[in-house]
Amino acid sequence: MDQQKIGAFLKELRKEKNITQEELAEKMLVSRRTVSRWETGTNMPDMDILIDISEFYDVDLREILDGERKKEQMDKVMKETVLKVADFENEEKAKLMKRMNLLFVGALVLMTVLFGTIFLSPWEGPVLDVIQGIALGVGYGMIVIGVIMTSRYAKQIREFKLRLLHKTKELED
Repeated sequence: MDQQKIGAFLKELRKEKNITQEELAEKMLVSRRTVSRWETGTNMPDMDILIDISEFYDVDLREILDGERKKEQMDKVMKETVLKVADFENEEKAKLMKRMNLLFVGALVLMTVLFGTIFLSPWEGPVLDVIQGIALGVGYGMIVIGVIMTSRYAKQIREFKLRLLHKTKELED
């Protein structure tokens, strides 16, 4: 898949419609910068947005993915399959974001406990030190995990984890 070719094709389609990047961005609910990245081939739209783009420009999704026009139209079954895949992908993203939000909220609560015990605690001692240590360690760990999982490397980490799970299952069998 040639992202530059796809980007040039998306730019060509937009110019055929005689609309600006800003107008397309508004219709697709993204930023103008995102549209620019698509058209330069730096980035690719998500599958659900690609489907919206194909409908907006009235072109076959395969034409967009190939970066050139074709004569045949996408059949209904193929389009429904792609839509299901896009829905699944969106559900997975929503689950991941929910987990990340919980991680960050948990870290915020633990850091609040830590600072509360540091600045507002009327007592001292080893129990307080343990509470502070746990709050600091777990809170910091949650933040680090959240940052890693929201980074661009999260997909590679998940794929590596799945490969390890499959190898473990194969060894058990």
